[in-house]
Formats: sequence, structure tokens, C-alpha cells
Amino acid sequence: MKRFSWFNATALTLGFAFLYLPMIILVIYSFNASKLVTVWAGFSTRWYGELLSNEEFLDAAWVTLKVAVASSTLATILGTMAAYVLVRAGRFSGRTLFSGMIYAPLVMPEVITGLSLLLLFIGIGLDRGVFTIVLAHTTFSMCYVSVVVSSRLTTFDRSLEEAALDLGASPFDAFRLVTLPIIAPAVISGWLLAFTLSLDDLVIASFTTGPSATTLPIKIFSAVRLGVSPEINALSTLMIAVVTVGVITASLVSKRAAVAQARDEQAAARAG
Repeated sequence: MKRFSWFNATALTLGFAFLYLPMIILVIYSFNASKLVTVWAGFSTRWYGELLSNEEFLDAAWVTLKVAVASSTLATILGTMAAYVLVRAGRFSGRTLFSGMIYAPLVMPEVITGLSLLLLFIGIGLDRGVFTIVLAHTTFSMCYVSVVVSSRLTTFDRSLEEAALDLGASPFDAFRLVTLPIIAPAVISGWLLAFTLSLDDLVIASFTTGPSATTLPIKIFSAVRLGVSPEINALSTLMIAVVTVGVITASLVSKRAAVAQARDEQAAARAG
């Protein structure tokens, strides 16, 4: 086994510093009493209070959450269906075209996707707003769900489905009662990935939004163009806190599930 050298330690330290030091500075300056984000004037939680009373940011956050939940749910449903067809349907006429259309948004620049959707919405006379953003986010995040779910379906033991069919279950019941519970972790992972992509998107949303719907990334980008406000630091700190809590919670749940599975396997081995 190779020893952990000083070069590796230095490279690892510099890498983590490059990634997380700006976030740490942002969190520190979110508690700055001064309106100037580069001048420290003492500790204060003033900007968190002003953020919670800022109707524009709150409305943008609410729109972002609605769009993220709706688009990730639709993308998960459609992406799971597409993955099931690609893995289980075998070879059929138009399979290459179908798979290419599913995976195209993975390599397509977001500017091209946003512009094409904008032209489509204008061409069919659809007013831009929350609904068009949901359609756009569903379109480009569905492929990510399809990739995650199809990778799980590829390694799925089909003998379990065949056993359910032999016992009298219909194909739909076999999928609902056997396949879906087994691939549920992949489906949930796809939903979380689509949800994150929707929360983070700026380019596509800026093309497909309208005056009645402003997402949080668009609002932050518009505000930063006029100068970084301490409220933006406070908002970013809250988002970092939410992500941190989510990651820690997911890690704890996964660890408990792994421990419980190992305990069950040991009990089964002893019983056998």
C-alpha cells in the first residue's frame, strides 16, 4: 500500500481550499453589519431579517420550489418510462432515434436548448411563465433520470419479475409490486438530481420565463449585476445550510440502512 505523501496532502488541501474557502468567506460576511460586503463592521444578523422581509426574494424562492418539484416529478415519471423501454423493449424500429432524442440534452448546450424552446413556445403562441419553465426543465432533466434508472434496470434480476408473472401477476402488477420497489433508490436519486438541476438552472429559465415568473437564480443574477448585496450572502448561506443538512441526513440514513442490512445478513447466516 502506498503511503500518503506530503505532495498528495498538499494537493488535497489546496483542492479543498479552492472549493470551500470562498463558501466559508461568504458565510462569514453574511453576518457582516456593514452594507459593504468587503468591509467588516462587526457581527450582525441584520441581513437575515431583511432577507425574510424581502418579498421579491421570497416570491422568487417560492416560484423556484414549485418549478423544481413539478419538473422533477414529471421528469422522473417520463425518464423512468423511457429507461424501461430502452432496457426491456429490446430492438425495435426507431430505437436509435429514440435513444438519441432521450440522451441529446446531455451534450446539448443549454443556450441552444433554451433558444429552441423559446422559439417553440413563441411559434405555438404559449404565454411564458411557470408552466413553460416546468416544461423546459422537464425536457432537459428527463435524460438524467433515464440514465440513472436505466443503469439500475440493466443489472436487475429479471427472474424476480418472471416469478411474479408465473404466480399470476399481470405485467403491470409485476412492475408495480416487484420492479418498482427494487429500483426505487435509482428513481429517488433521479428525482433528486432533476430537482437539483432545476434549482440551479439559470440559462434555460432565462429563455423560457416571463414577467409573471422569476426564479431565484434569475433574481440573484439580476441583483448581482448591480452589486453584491449582503442579503444575497445571507440567502446563499441559507442555501448552503439546507444542502449541508440534506447531505448529512442522507448519509446517516444510508449508513443506518447498510448497518441494518448487514445485521439481517448476519442473522440469516446464523439461522442457516
